Amino acid sequence: MRKIVKVILGFVAIAGIAGIAYVLLHNANMPVLNPQGEIADKQRQLIIFTVTLGMFVIIPVFVMLFTFAWKYREGNTKQKYTPNDGSNKLIEGLWWGIPILIIGVLSFVTWQSSHDLDPYKKLSSSVKPVKVQVVALQWRWLFIYPDEGIATINELRMPEKTPVNFELTADAPMNGFWIPSLGSQVYAMSGMTSQLSLMADSTGEYAGSSSNISGKGYAGMNFKAISMSSGDYNAWVKKTAETGKDLDWSKYSGEIAKPTENSPVSYYVVRDNDLFRKVIMKYMSEGESHTHEDMEDSAHSHSETEMH
Repeated sequence: MRKIVKVILGFVAIAGIAGIAYVLLHNANMPVLNPQGEIADKQRQLIIFTVTLGMFVIIPVFVMLFTFAWKYREGNTKQKYTPNDGSNKLIEGLWWGIPILIIGVLSFVTWQSSHDLDPYKKLSSSVKPVKVQVVALQWRWLFIYPDEGIATINELRMPEKTPVNFELTADAPMNGFWIPSLGSQVYAMSGMTSQLSLMADSTGEYAGSSSNISGKGYAGMNFKAISMSSGDYNAWVKKTAETGKDLDWSKYSGEIAKPTENSPVSYYVVRDNDLFRKVIMKYMSEGESHTHEDMEDSAHSHSETEMH
C-alpha cells in the first residue's frame, strides 16, 4: 500500500511541477510562444509538439532516477541484492522501442517541416507581396523598398496580412535577421543573398534583432517591425518619398556603411536603383562580378550556339 502511495505522490509532484512551468511559460512575454504570423505559429506548434514528445522519455527517466535512488539507498535493508539479473526482455524492449519510435516520428516531422518552413518558399496570398532588401551593417539595419523607392534605418514597416519577401545580404561580418513574433531567423552574409518570406496577421509593433554575435555593437543592433493597415502603410510610403533624405551610392559608402552604434531611425529616398546589387558586388572579384541576369543571358546564348 505504501508503495502505491509513493508512486502516486511522485506522479502528483511531477504533474504539479509541469503545471507550474506551463502557467509561467504561458503568461511569460515570450515572442516565440506568442506568434503574430503564419510562419511563427507553425514554428510554435513544432516546438510544443517536439517538447511534448520528448516528455515521453524525460518524465519516465526522472521518475526512475528518483525511484531507484530511494529504493536502493544504503539504509534500505529490505531490498534483495540480485547482481545476476541482467536481462529483462520487456524492459529492454521498452527502453529501446520508445526512443526508436520517437526518433522515427521526429524524423518524419523534421522532413515535413523543413519543406513547409523553407525560408525560400513564398507565402501564398491573393495580396501582392511587398519586396524588401535587407543589408546588415555594423551595427544597424538598412531596409530598402525597391518598388517604393525608399529606405529606412532600424525600422521595418509592412502592411498587415500581406506577404513580405525579403532579400538579405551583409556589408559587415555575417549576421542573423530575426523577428521572433513573425518567425524564421535567417543569416545575412556579405557577397551573398538569402531569402525569407514573412507575414503579420494583424497590426502591431514587434521587436527585431540580430541573432548572431557580430562585434562590439551587436547588443544594440535592434530594430522595430511595425505592421500597419494598408491605408496607413501607403500613406507612410508617400510621406517618406516626399520628406526622406537622399540616398545614393556615395551617401551609402561615405556614411551609411561606416560602423556606428545605436543608430536612430532614419528615412531615405533611394536615388540609386542598383544600390543593393552594388553592396553585394563589393565582395565579388572582378572576374566573378556578374549578376544573375548576366549568367542567364550567357547560358541562353550558349544554348542557342549549340542548337545552331
